[in-house]
Amino acid sequence: MIYKVLYQKDRIQNPRRETTETLYTQADSAIKVREAIENKTNFNVESIEELSGNYLEYEKKSPNYKLTDLAEL
Repeated sequence: MIYKVLYQKDRIQNPRRETTETLYTQADSAIKVREAIENKTNFNVESIEELSGNYLEYEKKSPNYKLTDLAEL
């Protein structure tokens, strides 16, 4: 499954919409995505959303769409 992760680069600062970043990844579950991000980065995860069907096709059209391998974080 493909997941869209909205996050802030730093856990210390308060989240602001203007500094929210997006990451796309593939995993078996949202729990595995969250565990990998929390164990390997200092990101403050705002949300993890599973993408499928029309939602996935729409996101694939975005110039920022690029799958990130969780092992590379």
